[in-house]
Amino acid sequence: MATYKVGCFVGSLSSTSINRELSRVLAKVAPDNLELTEIPIGDLPLYSPDYDADYPAEGRALKDAIAASDAVLFVTPEYNRSIPGVLKNALDWASRPWGQNSFDHMPAAVIGASVGKIGTAVAQQSLRGVLSYCNARQMTSPEAYITVTPDLFDGEGGVTDESVGEFLTEFMKEFAEHIQRVLTVLPRD
Repeated sequence: MATYKVGCFVGSLSSTSINRELSRVLAKVAPDNLELTEIPIGDLPLYSPDYDADYPAEGRALKDAIAASDAVLFVTPEYNRSIPGVLKNALDWASRPWGQNSFDHMPAAVIGASVGKIGTAVAQQSLRGVLSYCNARQMTSPEAYITVTPDLFDGEGGVTDESVGEFLTEFMKEFAEHIQRVLTVLPRD
């Protein structure tokens, strides 16, 4: 069985991010053939086409981290019915300059957590639109909108609700299978 490196984008800068905690849970329940590594996005300057001729070190590091990944996983909160600005900024950096889109044919999955009842459904729809434009190969099912209660995460990469744990385990199993299917047809260079 092939091992796949998964670059994980956490769309929050908060030190108490429930989405970062969710990413830890996903890393723990992932099948053995997935290695998750968070790709940092907080130090990127705001994207401008003025940088296209000479990317700063932060932009090159982002593109290098994606290039070193076989797939990407987006774990995002919802801000004002969309994705956080820091995540959109990272997407803009990664997809530029024109003709050097880091997400082209990249296997991708989207998930998010919120204290609200609809989870991050609207943010994920917004993100999926951007990923479609970037030609990422998205896993479209199962969709995953995680409603977080105060004691859902145990602080050690686990969840206290068995049904949520089973769902997240199945989500990651499906993602591993998705990655394998995509890379069988569209191998990464």
